[in-house]
Amino acid sequence: MLENTVWRQYHKENTFRERLAEYCVLDSMDLIVEDKELYGILKAKLTKKELKLFAMDSAKISDDKLQVEFSYNDKELEKAKFKLYKKLKQDKTRLEFKESSRDRQA
Repeated sequence: MLENTVWRQYHKENTFRERLAEYCVLDSMDLIVEDKELYGILKAKLTKKELKLFAMDSAKISDDKLQVEFSYNDKELEKAKFKLYKKLKQDKTRLEFKESSRDRQA
C-alpha cells in the first residue's frame, strides 16, 4: 500500500504517520486509522513541493542536497521548512488528520 508515493521514494516504510504525529503535536493514536486516507489528506493539505520537502527532510537528507533539489539558498530553505512545519502545526490543518474530524464530516 502506498508504494508509489513521494514518501516511499525517500523512506523504506510508510512512517509518515509517526512523522506527522510528531510535527503536528498529536498522538499517533488520534490520527485517522487508514494510511491511504491519511496520506490523501496530507497530499491535499500540502503543495507537491512541501510534501516532497517533508519526505526528504524526514529522511534526514542533507540541507545541501535539499538546496540542490529545490534550487534554494540557505535562507530560502530555512524559510520553506519553517512554512511547512508551521502549516502542519496549524489547527485547521492538524485537526483534519484526527480520526474525530471524520465524525463531524459524516
